[in-house]
Amino acid sequence: MSQAAALPLPEKIRSIYELAKPKVVGLIVFTALVGMLLATPPGTLDGERMLFALMGIALASAAGAAINHLLDERYDALMDRTHGRPLPTSRVNSREVLIVALSWAALSMGILVWQVNVLTAVLTFLALIGYAVIYTVYLKHNTPQNIVWGGAAGAAPPLLGWTAMTGQVTIEGLILFLIIFLWTPPHFWPLAIRRVEEYRRAGIPMLPVVKGIPHTKYQILLYTMVLAAVSILPTTVGMSGLIYLASATILSAIYVVYAWRLYHDPEHKLAMPTFGYSILYLVLLFSALLVDHYIR
Repeated sequence: MSQAAALPLPEKIRSIYELAKPKVVGLIVFTALVGMLLATPPGTLDGERMLFALMGIALASAAGAAINHLLDERYDALMDRTHGRPLPTSRVNSREVLIVALSWAALSMGILVWQVNVLTAVLTFLALIGYAVIYTVYLKHNTPQNIVWGGAAGAAPPLLGWTAMTGQVTIEGLILFLIIFLWTPPHFWPLAIRRVEEYRRAGIPMLPVVKGIPHTKYQILLYTMVLAAVSILPTTVGMSGLIYLASATILSAIYVVYAWRLYHDPEHKLAMPTFGYSILYLVLLFSALLVDHYIR
């Protein structure tokens, strides 16, 4: 009997829960929720549709995460950050992961098609394939720009939230997509700097492995400055007003300072503080969108 099969049921359930990458799914659900709320005039929210949409998006994200675990098992086993995941530690086996991933994906599509709308289901499926297959199988292992183009899948949730409530793709939803698309590289690359030797050992061509850390820090600074400019776009199309504009300006200025200091940090000690602030930045930026939406 394998170790995976011999686990007590509560531990097995915990291991399956880990396959979903719950912290990542939590951030995805949050940005999708913001997209839903921004797409809906205050006082007119369809709570039932929102609930089903969040369930469908969360399940699709969990399915993508599980497939990522499955396809990256041998690489995860080589890295300190990931060697304790359920598959490398034999707490689950490949067959169990595949069944769980396909079940989550099928349930997600069913919920979105029958309870939300077909457009959201199609876009969610494309995002799932983009992350679980295109990024994990091809981009991650073949180009140092993997996180740039692979980030398109991770940038989809607020757009999915928007389409779930409106049934259409509009400029507002695309702006939300663009913000996260541009946020993803400067968010991830500081972590890649911190873990550069692990990626090198695993043979994964992350930007600091292929182009070096100085070039990566330059790219982080460049992307952060572009992100700062793009972050004010919601005010140009009437999505938000002065509350958001002031918040985005301050938050982006702080982000640029972090990136600037990292760029001039010869020992790279600011990599993880920059990574940590990037998460706080996105949460506060999208929270500011919500506050502005309901107050102005």
